[in-house]
Amino acid sequence: MRDFPPSVLEFLAQFDLDAVVLEDGYGGRQGIAPAEYVHPKLRYGSVAECYAQDLVVTLRCPKPELFRSVKRGGVLLSMLHFPTRPDRVRLCDELGIIGVAMDQVADDLGRRVIENLEAVGFNGVRIAMNRLQSSWPAFASTERGPLQVTVLGGGAVGAHAMRAAVRYGDDAIRRELHARGVPGVEVTTIDFELAQDTDYLRRRLARSDMLVDATQRRDSSQVVVKNEWLALLPAHAVIVDLSVDPYDFTRDPPGLKAVEGIPQGSLDQFVFAPDDPAWDRVDARVPHKERRSVVSCYSWPGIDPAACMRVYGKQIEPVLRALIEKSPDKLAPVGGPWMERATARAMHHQYPPLKEVK
Repeated sequence: MRDFPPSVLEFLAQFDLDAVVLEDGYGGRQGIAPAEYVHPKLRYGSVAECYAQDLVVTLRCPKPELFRSVKRGGVLLSMLHFPTRPDRVRLCDELGIIGVAMDQVADDLGRRVIENLEAVGFNGVRIAMNRLQSSWPAFASTERGPLQVTVLGGGAVGAHAMRAAVRYGDDAIRRELHARGVPGVEVTTIDFELAQDTDYLRRRLARSDMLVDATQRRDSSQVVVKNEWLALLPAHAVIVDLSVDPYDFTRDPPGLKAVEGIPQGSLDQFVFAPDDPAWDRVDARVPHKERRSVVSCYSWPGIDPAACMRVYGKQIEPVLRALIEKSPDKLAPVGGPWMERATARAMHHQYPPLKEVK
């Protein structure tokens, strides 16, 4: 359901391209008819045909076997998340392809070019509030105190999560509760340093109705909240996984989630009750005895795919221009137009892979 809108094909029409190949059925899952995609060199083809082109563009990172379908010397532009997925860096090196991580294209001030972080914060918090409303009888009670939300991380995602939380993730719910005299929401945002204060963090957990992981860790092998500490959370508490860092035991040391032991969610399932079987599927090497409700999704913007892809469709245009007008091997992280620098900095060879487990 993550198909770019027709406007991207309209943008590509200005370039002298040999062919533009869309996968058979492209756009159909969003209700976009084939006739809406217009380009003088457009044709439809199989997945294999699409991956055989010089430049492959797909929002969601392909599975490893599809990496191998990209031609040697070809470019794969996708959400590759190289800092926390070193296996993808190794694959690009091994296969001789040029990986460009959409999520790592950033201007000279470090601001991401292709992002929908507002949707990450608002969708995650909205789903979490829905879960809290359905599982906590006191949610709409005038007798409870302010709803306590703790946000780990004060970056862009954390800021959007804070804004979403004070609105209950849904302005209609906020207005209804306010009209009934239900106390509002108090949000506490914890920075990296304060999160290292174990005594403070444990006290904060004990009074949190919602715990939001919006961290961007320098070292994803180090957890922020140990699994045993989840027992301190109220029984009704909901954990919101916005960073969605994966468990990765292919590297040494392994990559772990900031909140230890919680399940990894997807667009197929993003709500996990404490008794959900997904907890039992967490790798045995990760402590996961203590459990609370969790909402987690590797693509929070994808919950509303059409709106998400309209945003990404406009943001991706300057990156496509840089890759098309100048061959990737001529893009440099210094000098030249800023978008060319930003695109070069997002290439896989800018992220030396961590040591692989033998």
